[in-house]
Amino acid sequence: MKSEVYFIDFRAEREQDNIHNKLRRLFDKAGIKNVLEKQDLTAIKIHFGEKGRHAYLHPTFARQIVDKVKECGSKPFLTDTNTLYTGSRTNSVVHLQTATENGFAYSVVNAPIIIADGLYSKNSVDVEINKNHFKTTKIAGDIYNANSMIVLSHVKGHGASGFGGTIKNLAMGCASASGKQIQHSDIKPSVTEEKCIACGICAKNCPVDAIEVRENANIDHKICIGCGECTTVCPTRAIEVEWETDTNLFLEKMGEYAYGAVNNKKGKVAYFNFVMNVTPLCDCVPWNDVPIVNDIGILASFDPVAIDKASIDLIDKAIGNKDTRLPNDHIHGNDKFKAIHNIDGKKILDYCEEIGLGNLNYELIKVK
Repeated sequence: MKSEVYFIDFRAEREQDNIHNKLRRLFDKAGIKNVLEKQDLTAIKIHFGEKGRHAYLHPTFARQIVDKVKECGSKPFLTDTNTLYTGSRTNSVVHLQTATENGFAYSVVNAPIIIADGLYSKNSVDVEINKNHFKTTKIAGDIYNANSMIVLSHVKGHGASGFGGTIKNLAMGCASASGKQIQHSDIKPSVTEEKCIACGICAKNCPVDAIEVRENANIDHKICIGCGECTTVCPTRAIEVEWETDTNLFLEKMGEYAYGAVNNKKGKVAYFNFVMNVTPLCDCVPWNDVPIVNDIGILASFDPVAIDKASIDLIDKAIGNKDTRLPNDHIHGNDKFKAIHNIDGKKILDYCEEIGLGNLNYELIKVK
């Protein structure tokens, strides 16, 4: 059977058709209320944007979803997780500051913000999935414990995965920092002695006692399981994040983490993809390039694979904008993100269907 994906475009000639009103109609027509129950604590998963970037989802879009969730009797909160890299969202304090400065104040979004993995990304739950690469996944505790979830994703390019949409928002966006590290690389961490201050925090947080601290920290790779906990707690970044990985392996590991993010919420998750400001790189970089296609629309579904597939198909069918990162692939039908990053990001969709996360076959239903 085909999965249903509902769609609104951005054409408007009257007030009833502005984006906010259309988004609320999309919520209703797609039947999003079916994942919500009265008194649910509902996580609205969103990316608050890095400082210096303006192409993240507008806070007033989140407000429309918040208000609709409240109409259903549920209690929404906006949420994201801390980053693995050093930036303006690397712990909950600076993350909340960045979210507020980027417009996600309570007076705007009408809901509290909770950073789901805690102050230093230590609030996580090991979720059993028993897949090819992972037996368990490290999912942010407050996302795991939410009764239901609505995932708001900005579709754009990504330097490591080709593109980012719903699946990446689930995989990286719902994982603790150590979960992010495990997805990125199988290389075990090492210590840069010049940066190490022998504080011992890494040793205290190592789950298998693989770290000994004398003049510097030393990691025994025979014992180390590569969980990445030490990289996330090191105050001087003497234990560096490992990024090197095989692309296809990285995509499969992300697919499994996406599966883990929703594994305890069957029938309790809905997805929105915003295909607008389709920039070459993700919202984690503190700048944004010009969009590679014109704004297309917003999609809604209960199937994370189908909604990403439909979003990519719409982008590939569009005529690419000139004077952008697109090389020469302006005509419709070309794989635009592959042209930019030389990565076949669509492989993640095939793998996610294979492991049972969703369905590649979809029916696109236009909402007026």
